[in-house]
Amino acid sequence: MLMAKAKFGANYKEVEVGEIVHIARDMPLKLECGVEVSDIPMAYQTYGRLNAAKDNVVLVCHALTGDQYVCGTHPVTGKEGWWDRMVGAGKPIDTDRFFVICSNIIGGCMGSFGPKEINPQTGKPYGLSFPFITIDDMVKAQAMLLDQLGIGKISCVIGGSMGGMQALEWARRFPERISSVMAIATSTRQSAQNIAFHEIGRQAIMADPDWRDGDYIVNNTYPSKGLAVARMAAHVTYLSESMLQEKFGRNLQNGEEFTYGFGADFRVESYLRHQGASFVERFDANSYLYLTRAASYFDLTRGGTRKLTDVYAGTHIRFCVVSFTSDWLYSSVESRNLVRALNAIAANVSFTEIESDKGHDSFLLDIPEFDNVVRGFLQ
Repeated sequence: MLMAKAKFGANYKEVEVGEIVHIARDMPLKLECGVEVSDIPMAYQTYGRLNAAKDNVVLVCHALTGDQYVCGTHPVTGKEGWWDRMVGAGKPIDTDRFFVICSNIIGGCMGSFGPKEINPQTGKPYGLSFPFITIDDMVKAQAMLLDQLGIGKISCVIGGSMGGMQALEWARRFPERISSVMAIATSTRQSAQNIAFHEIGRQAIMADPDWRDGDYIVNNTYPSKGLAVARMAAHVTYLSESMLQEKFGRNLQNGEEFTYGFGADFRVESYLRHQGASFVERFDANSYLYLTRAASYFDLTRGGTRKLTDVYAGTHIRFCVVSFTSDWLYSSVESRNLVRALNAIAANVSFTEIESDKGHDSFLLDIPEFDNVVRGFLQ
């Protein structure tokens, strides 16, 4: 495996980013913003074994702050991969049966082409000179990666949240390459509310004086405070009110009296501060800016200029759409709108709304009914 020097938090550290290939060597990748990029790195991980027919491929698309480390030990955090409970031998995405691939999306910060990578024209990190990217650009880069790995057909593209957006974009752009799609806790376009939350996060980062107009690496600083606040605000949207109430309520962090200060009096405050502090040790601030902007741009209807029924007209793909009752970030209403459009064109689609009080993050947590849905669809 290749090693890459990555900067997270206040210190440089060498992290193992898995396998890396360079894509767009023979033909540039033309981004939606109009910029063409060539010879760019893509970091990825594989799990299981590719069969002789090369027809057992499952492409897992990660969410906003995820990466290629789906299962096993994460090299930065030392914890389990973000979907370790779902991917592995005998698990719902069974690596005894499937060859699972997950790449770090472009714009990310775990080895793929992103703002902290070195710009060969300047010899410095891209920073804000990094081109703007979209969900479609991420998918085109993934397709180039699979081409380079000699993989043509994909049995299933599966993803939750922003990973679900990528799965839906795969079904639009490369329907001939995939047999099925599983879109989990996601939407066909980013809502005004979600755009607003992402803007709050970006403004928190850019208001940190250590951001240095995106050039914090060359200035040996890091916008830890701004990125932590961005993560705290976002993390609230991943949970549900009932979960927060059940887990924390109004319980105090220390003792039974208020401190009458601005420390973390309440346990929920302490929890959010911990989420923010741990996040800055594994994620790049500029990547957060670019990836949230990419999510905000996502809209399969192109601002209503095309219908969802036209987007997927004539598709042969099997769809499975999953939502969770307490998810207010990507609600079941949005999933039902997609399902109605697919039903209108007689597409092969199933829909499951799973009862859960855990909010948007339900797809990452231990919910047996969800496990059964994934296992059953893939079988």
